[in-house]
Amino acid sequence: MAVSIDTVYQRVLALANKEQRGYITPQEFNLFANQAQMDIFEQYFYDTNQFNRIPGNDTEFSDVLYILNDKISIFEVERDGSWTESNLGNTMTLPKEIYRLGTVKVGVNQVEILTSKEFDTARLSPLTSPTPNRPIAYVASNKLHIATGSSVYVNAVSADINIGYIRRPDIVAWGYVVVNGKGMYDPTNSNDFELHDSEEGELVNRILAFSGIALKQQDLAQSASAMEAGRIQNEKQ
Repeated sequence: MAVSIDTVYQRVLALANKEQRGYITPQEFNLFANQAQMDIFEQYFYDTNQFNRIPGNDTEFSDVLYILNDKISIFEVERDGSWTESNLGNTMTLPKEIYRLGTVKVGVNQVEILTSKEFDTARLSPLTSPTPNRPIAYVASNKLHIATGSSVYVNAVSADINIGYIRRPDIVAWGYVVVNGKGMYDPTNSNDFELHDSEEGELVNRILAFSGIALKQQDLAQSASAMEAGRIQNEKQ
């Protein structure tokens, strides 16, 4: 389930060049494409938060939330303790692809993720001090620190640490080779969008909007924004 980078590229070129507005280079397209993908991806979490905050959303918005969760599920990752192999001591460097950290477990025990201030407070209090069955942790500078006692930290090498998270989308690229002075699509050097295939239209609209700004063609940007607004309105009906 993915959106073809070449399909989007050809649609963007066809619409942008329809009235000789200007040429979008592959380098520009790839830049706009990655920005568009990340914008759409981040919108999933904003929309999920908004719909979850609406009272009585168990009926009217249930389908919308289901669709959003389905789109996010593409990026859900679970990794066993092998991800800590390169870490040393009590500090675990999290994978760079993490967008949002979810569940962390030491063996079968779930770890409570706290802020660094909450972590220090909990660790030093007799009532809230962590135990092997109730570990706590905090994240700082992309490093995970887990404690199972007031001064006992989990060793990154020997412990069985499992994590679940939402990863960032992979970088997309329209790869090409030059044939007779013209760039021709090269699938072996390309990466498709990772978004749900229903996002093809929105990707095209967003890239067109970025392209219109870059080409200083305000009508192109406005047209793309209008198409996107129409799409959103249709989804809400």
